[in-house]
Amino acid sequence: MVGFESYVVVHNIAKRHNVGTLARSATAFSVAELILVGRRDFNAFGSHGSASHIRFRHFHSLIEARNYLKEEKDCDICGVEIADGASAVNEHPFKRNTAFLLGNEGSGLSAKEYEICDFFVYIPQYGCGTASLNVTVAASIVLHHFGVWAGFSERVRDGSKFIVADRPVKQGRRNFCAGTEESIIEERKLRKESAENGFFDENENGNGSSSSDLLNGLFLNE
Repeated sequence: MVGFESYVVVHNIAKRHNVGTLARSATAFSVAELILVGRRDFNAFGSHGSASHIRFRHFHSLIEARNYLKEEKDCDICGVEIADGASAVNEHPFKRNTAFLLGNEGSGLSAKEYEICDFFVYIPQYGCGTASLNVTVAASIVLHHFGVWAGFSERVRDGSKFIVADRPVKQGRRNFCAGTEESIIEERKLRKESAENGFFDENENGNGSSSSDLLNGLFLNE
C-alpha cells in the first residue's frame, strides 16, 4: 500500500473548464482529492469521465482548506510557481503527503496563496517560445513527478491504453472508485440507482456541450 497521498487545490482559476481537465490528470496520477476553494461550480468538459473517479471537497476559504490539509491530512502545501527559492520539480523535494496549489492562468499565485504554502516547485523549461505552461499541463507534470517519488504502482495496461475502472458507485456523499471484482459487480447492479441519485453526469458529445455545474452531492462533507 502506498504510504503517501497527493491533493490538488484549485482556487481562482479563470477558465472553469480547466477543472475538468485537471480532474482527468488527477485521476491518472492517483490524486486523493481535488479541493475547490471558493466557487463550487465548474465545467466538466475535458474530464472524459474521469471526474467520476476522484473525490471532490469544497471549502469557502483558503484558510479552511489549509487547516483541513494540515490538521487532518498531515500535508505540506506546495505552490506550483516560478518563484524565488522554488525547487525544480525533477529534484523531487517532497517529504510527505503533499497538496499542490495551482495559481491563476494569467497572474499566477496570489499573495494569500503564497502565505499558505510551505514550499514551491517550478518546471524547468528548455525552449524559448513561451513564458510558462498552461495550468493543466503544469499540474500533470508535477503530479507525475510526485507519483514517481512516492512510488505509486503503475496501472495495468491493455494494449495501448491503461485499464479504466468501472464508473464508481455513489455511496452517501462519497464517491468510491470500484477496484475489486465484487465492487464492480455491485456497481453494475446499482448503476441505475446511482444515476437517479444525481451522480455526476457528463454529456460530451463532441460539440462542446457538457454538464456545467457540480451538484452538491458530488462533494464530500466539508
